[in-house]
Amino acid sequence: MSAHTLEHTVAPAEAGATVLTLACALAGTTGEHIVAHGGAWLNGRRVSGTAQVTSGATLALHLPPDGAYPDLTLTPADLAYEDTWLVALHKRAGWYVGATPWDQYGNVLAALERYFLTRDGVTPPLHLAHQLDRDTSGVLLCSKAPAANAPLQAAFAGRRVAKRYLGLCAGAPPWATYDLQTGHGRAAGGRWRVYPLATVGQVLPAGGGRVRVAHTVFVVVAHLTDATLVTAVLHTGRTHQIRLHLAHLGHPLLGDARYGGPTHYGGHDLSGQFLHAAELHLAHPITGVPLVLTSPLPPHFQALLGGGWPA
Repeated sequence: MSAHTLEHTVAPAEAGATVLTLACALAGTTGEHIVAHGGAWLNGRRVSGTAQVTSGATLALHLPPDGAYPDLTLTPADLAYEDTWLVALHKRAGWYVGATPWDQYGNVLAALERYFLTRDGVTPPLHLAHQLDRDTSGVLLCSKAPAANAPLQAAFAGRRVAKRYLGLCAGAPPWATYDLQTGHGRAAGGRWRVYPLATVGQVLPAGGGRVRVAHTVFVVVAHLTDATLVTAVLHTGRTHQIRLHLAHLGHPLLGDARYGGPTHYGGHDLSGQFLHAAELHLAHPITGVPLVLTSPLPPHFQALLGGGWPA
């Protein structure tokens, strides 16, 4: 049990009660909020408040790590592109892309469903084309029609989608351009890490699969005081690839505490990594027309760059 999860084994006298009743008995109004946001799990499955508990079952109530549920409501300004088959968003830092154990509704996909339902009276069958970390901002692409799913997935898997990111990293890299290829995979403890390129293909411990190649090209854009703005072009799409590669080079992203980045800069407290998905280039999965999807630098980048850097 973590500090953000309350686990309870259902007693015989509690059998037959609803999840909502038991959650309120265990945690009062907090339990009610948890159930309302989809944070109640019974024997490892997410359940509604009307589900009945049985003796010996395990009820887990998950709270948000920061104790707050986001009110994520999209507006037309949040859409970067839309047609019959696709929709792209200007994802903001701090937005979860999908549901979390503690919240079914405060994420991009759920908010997009609510947006379409309000605007059109119907929700299209949304499907994520790719993923962005919670604190990574920028272009996030989804399909709106099943016909687009297979060609879109094939384009990403076949590396036919060009992805350009902007990042603010710590220090001053001694290079103007750096072409980095490494191995990538999980460590024994489950975290992602960089491996030597020569180990690509080797089996990882504890069922972690094999070491895979990760390839990023970095270019310095501008030097700041004790920080540098860089572009990163991904040639592979591994989990946390840019974050890991910059940390491997000794210049972790500002705010990326997980990989050694500073959490304070220029008088600002940094709550997450400064990484922005600036561009996606791909052929439209249905029409074949070239698409260039862009997202301008968000306010938290602008604040550290003095507000004057062009988007």
